[in-house]
Amino acid sequence: MRIAFLLPNFTHVPIGGFKIIYQYANRLQERGHQVSVVQAPLVRRDAGAKNQLRAWTTYLKRGIGGPASFRPDRWMHVHPAVQMIWRPSFASYWIPEGDAVVATAWRTAEWVRHYPASKGKKFYFIQHLETWNRAQSDRVIQTWKLPLTKIVIARWLKDYAATLGEQAIYVPNAVDESEFGVDDAIQLRNPCHVGMLFHRTPWKGSKDGLNALMSVKKSVPELQVTLFGTESRPTEVPSWVHYIENPSRPDLRRLYNQIAIFVGPSWTEGWGLPPMEAALSGAALCLTDIGGHREFAQHEDTALLSPAQDADALARNVLRLIQDSALRWRLAHRALMNCQRFTWEYSTARLEAALMEHEQAPGCKNP
Repeated sequence: MRIAFLLPNFTHVPIGGFKIIYQYANRLQERGHQVSVVQAPLVRRDAGAKNQLRAWTTYLKRGIGGPASFRPDRWMHVHPAVQMIWRPSFASYWIPEGDAVVATAWRTAEWVRHYPASKGKKFYFIQHLETWNRAQSDRVIQTWKLPLTKIVIARWLKDYAATLGEQAIYVPNAVDESEFGVDDAIQLRNPCHVGMLFHRTPWKGSKDGLNALMSVKKSVPELQVTLFGTESRPTEVPSWVHYIENPSRPDLRRLYNQIAIFVGPSWTEGWGLPPMEAALSGAALCLTDIGGHREFAQHEDTALLSPAQDADALARNVLRLIQDSALRWRLAHRALMNCQRFTWEYSTARLEAALMEHEQAPGCKNP
């Protein structure tokens, strides 16, 4: 098959949703398909003249650097045979002809809707309910009703589609076990060492997580906290907190192996990739009780869950795991075994089957 994924703009720093698409591009290419990833600076189909001019300027500036300027090689390896295509917009003129074209965000779905049949069968790969901007939420929801085949990464998104009277194919996320794994014994880790992703986007809940950890610090003075993120050290992070800016994948694996507990304070997630990476590296999980965490985390079984935006409840769970080593070890081991079920082999087969219009890939058992 000739498959084209549409990714909005380009990033030089890790973004979970982009990484998932690049991973699928790699693996579908390895399965013998001809895969393209089309990226463009003009994402809105109804952009005004000023935004169109800005997009063309970005397109020309980045294009001068050649293909290397729009490949994510700094943080993600893309198979050399995958065609990385940089275009000024997602207008059909710029999209290669093929057998399947896949929108990966609500704005790209609006473009795909109007493509001619020569671009391929139309799919909408949904990684989140992108209603963060209330002014655009109705428009986002309308894209779920477009005549595109919907593929969702989480069961809560499949359930949401059902409330709209829409069908969706469930293809769960995965994490590469060659990238993350247990190097340091779970039982030998410092129980007071906690890790967390820091992100300025409000719904990531970093402020709640930081407040929870500062509360724990009052009860556990020896608490060690390591935060990481894609930006420079935020001014609101206390001096006693260690911060790592834009860690490499080996550095991130090392970080996950050093911590005993990982905190995921998000208010919403399509699927929480960092907690899953931490679990595969042997960390016990303290997470918010949201759909994107429940895909791989169950309270008192593979994690401790607490209500979103409740820093006090999150702090109590962190403190509980620090003080109860047996519970922490049990949850860490259970989470590790649970997350190992989500393999790229299974997920890629599921996606391939969906693109070939088969709901279930032969020989694949649902995680």
